[in-house]
Amino acid sequence: MKVYLDNAATTPMDPEVIEAMIPIMKENFGNPSSIHSFGRSSRAIIEKARKQVAGFINAAPGEIFFTGGGTEADNMVLRCSVEDLGVDHIITSATEHHAVIDTAEVIAGKKGIELSLVKHDAKGYVDIENLKQLLEANRDRKTLVSLMHANNEIGNRLPIKQVADLCKQYGAYFHSDTVQTMCHYRFDVRELGVDFITCSAHKFHGPKGVGFLFVNQNIQLKPMITGGAQERNVRAGTENIIGIVGLTKAMEVAYRDLEAHQEHVQGLKTYMIEQLEATIPGVTFNGDPKGDSLYTVLNVQFPNSEMDEMLLYNFDIEGVAVSGGSACSSGSNVGSHVLRNIGADMTKPSIRFSFSKFNTKAEIDYTIKVIKELFAVPA
Repeated sequence: MKVYLDNAATTPMDPEVIEAMIPIMKENFGNPSSIHSFGRSSRAIIEKARKQVAGFINAAPGEIFFTGGGTEADNMVLRCSVEDLGVDHIITSATEHHAVIDTAEVIAGKKGIELSLVKHDAKGYVDIENLKQLLEANRDRKTLVSLMHANNEIGNRLPIKQVADLCKQYGAYFHSDTVQTMCHYRFDVRELGVDFITCSAHKFHGPKGVGFLFVNQNIQLKPMITGGAQERNVRAGTENIIGIVGLTKAMEVAYRDLEAHQEHVQGLKTYMIEQLEATIPGVTFNGDPKGDSLYTVLNVQFPNSEMDEMLLYNFDIEGVAVSGGSACSSGSNVGSHVLRNIGADMTKPSIRFSFSKFNTKAEIDYTIKVIKELFAVPA
């Protein structure tokens, strides 16, 4: 049996998304910047998609900028905030995705911008009181707060509205990396009051290599990538029309079936927690999986055994695809920066299981069977 439980890294494309993309690949090859009929046809498809995407999150079409994915969108926010908005202080977290924390460190190192890291509580949640203290201490500076909506490794969620309100109180810009949560929850950017959010289509059964950046209409950014006037002169480069159509269809399908999807996937996660607690002595969980946690992610800390170094490979041999951390850093030997920074026990092996609507209870049962065999638990 083959079981894919690494959906936080990427998800399989939805058949409806593939079907929506095929006609574009066959018929709409015109450059959207060309003035002839082929170009105009492509341009019309992109602008229709922009309007649809904006509608899903209650934004204006002019606030949506299509990008090559979440990493590019995160970079745009941080780099352009410094260059265009005069930001000289960035508040973020040591548990952010590398697209944010690494970029913030590079900016601070090269430009003399101050970087502050907010603390976490014992369960790995962002310490909101400490965030308030950092904002208070720097209220005379132009500050950007960049905190992800849900952590991609442990699943802890940020109270995004509370943070947005706090940033507004202190006159700070607020960016939230919503790559793991877009299309897994409903978003209303007007109600939330965020300045920037980022999205990557392949996290919700869309194609790779396409995403979007939401920029509040009161903020003007200059291009980070230059060389053309695409995306209203904010992001140069011929638009990925095929990917944009796939992203839009994936959002449509996700929001159409959202409640059923949430119930199904949360059920799988809850069931797996129960099975692990009942059958694996010494098993614990990183983060707060029974609290305010992303329902698609479960980070499990297993007891030490003779196969600690080979655990991921043993899962793979048995046909179960999982991750030891985020896919962007799983090739590294330094261990998870997220687990290290929340004070997890780094001497024990941790595995991230992440679920999608395509997973089944039978797959969870098979995975539990594999785990029991690997840890020699009697049947």
